[in-house]
Amino acid sequence: MLSLKQTMMSLAVVSALSMGSAIAATTAYSTNGTNVAPTNVEGVVKNSIGECWRTGTWSKDQATVEGCDGYVKPQPVAATPAPVAPAPAPVVKNKTFSLQADVLFDFNKASLKPAGKDALDKLYQDVVNFDPKEGEAVVVGYTDRIGSDKYNNALSQKRAQSVVDYLVGKGAPADKIRAEGRGKADPVTGDTCNKIKARKQLIECLAPDRRVEIEVKGVKEVVVPATK
Repeated sequence: MLSLKQTMMSLAVVSALSMGSAIAATTAYSTNGTNVAPTNVEGVVKNSIGECWRTGTWSKDQATVEGCDGYVKPQPVAATPAPVAPAPAPVVKNKTFSLQADVLFDFNKASLKPAGKDALDKLYQDVVNFDPKEGEAVVVGYTDRIGSDKYNNALSQKRAQSVVDYLVGKGAPADKIRAEGRGKADPVTGDTCNKIKARKQLIECLAPDRRVEIEVKGVKEVVVPATK
């Protein structure tokens, strides 16, 4: 059995170790093991009015003891929100529908033929099926190179307007469709008809140049799948 002296020495060692472990490692303030308490776990020495006694090494960066001057309570770090992916930009949709002017009109005329109306009925449904959001359409008329620029420009404008009027009558919004005549501009036959002199054969050869094009422009919304 341990003697009374040995027991007392053991208790003293345990007590000293307990007080030493309670004292925090601070060098900014004077500490004393006898001052350790639940509200002063570092054992900081304080004066009669509760001020902590600074050491010669005190600095603002070392003021980490709660209740002592200079102490700033750490603020919780706000969680960084997850980045939000930008919404995809709408896709621009353009499409051109083309009809031969000879199908729509008699030569040198701007009034629609019955066959031309049938062709526009079918084309109108194709435009509806294309269905661009906030779309608009330009009906462009072209002629062949026979005749003066002034005459051809006026004829192509009248033909384009005839097509616009017909499509508006079928339900196309009048404020979203317009007519434009470009005369003999942008021929598609190139120089393939240059050697033809006879008027009838030249008119037949230049037929592809006589056309009406409907340029539909708009945007299509991009549908983003819902996330779970």
